[in-house]
Amino acid sequence: MSDDVYNMYPGIEPYQSGHLDVSALHSIYYEQSGNPNGQPVVFLHGGPGSGCNPMQRRFFDPAHYRIILLDQRGCGRSQPLGSVEDNTIDSLVADIERLRSHLDIARWLVFGGSWGSTLAIAYAVAQPHRVSGLILRGIFLSRPEELRWFLHDVRHFYPEAWEKLVDFLDPAERGDLLAAYAKRIFSENITVSLPAAIHWNAYESSIMTLRPASGNGNSTPVADAIQLARARVQLHYILHDCFVGSRDLLQEAVALTHIPTAIIQGRYDMVCPPQTAWQLKQAMPQATLEMIPDAGHSAMEPGTAAALLAATEKFKIGL
Repeated sequence: MSDDVYNMYPGIEPYQSGHLDVSALHSIYYEQSGNPNGQPVVFLHGGPGSGCNPMQRRFFDPAHYRIILLDQRGCGRSQPLGSVEDNTIDSLVADIERLRSHLDIARWLVFGGSWGSTLAIAYAVAQPHRVSGLILRGIFLSRPEELRWFLHDVRHFYPEAWEKLVDFLDPAERGDLLAAYAKRIFSENITVSLPAAIHWNAYESSIMTLRPASGNGNSTPVADAIQLARARVQLHYILHDCFVGSRDLLQEAVALTHIPTAIIQGRYDMVCPPQTAWQLKQAMPQATLEMIPDAGHSAMEPGTAAALLAATEKFKIGL
């Protein structure tokens, strides 16, 4: 492993990348790195809307793992960027399965954090025989109380961040934050939509880590088009309860007790509070739960990154 602050594997480049047409409209970006003949693992990014990035490859031993990253519909390098048409959790689950088939992979380890944990569980429920294991971080199950926490209750811990989110709006708009931001972010006038998107994205970023100056090695400025796409996709999902609706993913996870699972959760996660991870562990007694005592939500806080690396080591199988 490298000797950087996270003790992650050194940065690598993909040996193959491309786009897969998943519908008449959407084409998703995917990439493969590491060992072409290695143990397959698919990384499901958060958001919704965030997209994948090179740091995510570094959680996995490149000599052992065949590392697959993808940008979900409307995200990152997928096309059309920022599109919310025909973009639901069911379509994303179908895309993951289509990619697995396209790559001729029988079974793979599924790694998902935050929204990626929601998607990983939904995929495992739909395709349990295709999942060799689950590594889940910062658990989010898209329940109303979790969305309410993110949009409102977190102000009890981060009043300054929440005030910045609210103060961006006119006083008359503040009664419904989602509607107000959606109206602006989906505006065709870029001078209206882009500032709102940047402000919206900054809110989540400001509550990601336990220590504000923890840093994550990703300080490169984000392109305007990506800022706008991320905000639009995330708002689209939140406005529709992440398309989970009346489903009880916690109850559905009971059917996954045969799948080896590692749950890693920051004790002071202000985006996805620890109660959900605790409840998921009760639903999946075979799972291990590691509560990181000095971490918030980000995968790149040292304690969380170390635990995720340890999990990928634990999940290595003989080839």
